[in-house]
Amino acid sequence: MIQWRKASHSNSSGGNCVELGDLSGAVGVRDSKDPALGHLTLRRTQLARLLTHIKHGSLNGH
Repeated sequence: MIQWRKASHSNSSGGNCVELGDLSGAVGVRDSKDPALGHLTLRRTQLARLLTHIKHGSLNGH
């Protein structure tokens, strides 16, 4: 069974909630408001790269 954890900033972002789950070698990312939609599966390196882009505001496809 996957243990899901809500991101610490989810409650302060106006309802945009993200949860992460340890998938043994990968990370699951899902919407905590509608977990039945499923989740994205990312390698840990992909998640780290995504978080770096988010922090730097560079998610415009470049």
